[in-house]
Amino acid sequence: MLKKILVCSVVSMFVLCGSVISSFAAADAGPADITMVDSKSAKPKPAQFPHKMHQDAFKCGECHHGMADGKAVPYTEGMEIQKCDACHNADVLGGKMKDKLKLDELKGAGHGNCLECHKAMAAKDPALKEKKIDKCAACHPKQ
Repeated sequence: MLKKILVCSVVSMFVLCGSVISSFAAADAGPADITMVDSKSAKPKPAQFPHKMHQDAFKCGECHHGMADGKAVPYTEGMEIQKCDACHNADVLGGKMKDKLKLDELKGAGHGNCLECHKAMAAKDPALKEKKIDKCAACHPKQ
């Protein structure tokens, strides 16, 4: 009987510790604001990305993805999220293109994902069109 209680206690501790660790991992939502700089070029100006604002409006998988065998794979809950330039660089995606965009550049990733989404949102919503979210200055503000 004492052995059963001891085993149950140990198992319970492991489950509790695992729950606490996973809740801390899930709680890390990343920075509220991100400045994206393409190290290959000083132009355009760095993109200012309001990460928290996007988190409040969209699911993580609408922007984030992973990579397997050199190809993008859909985001799954709990997937490690790296900085965009961890993969969108010449060493990992050297020379890969999609619709005239260089995927090995941070600019290509941003324009392929972010700009296309901004254009689609502006086309659907006149208020967003009026805010000019589909223009360069939405992400690359003059300083």
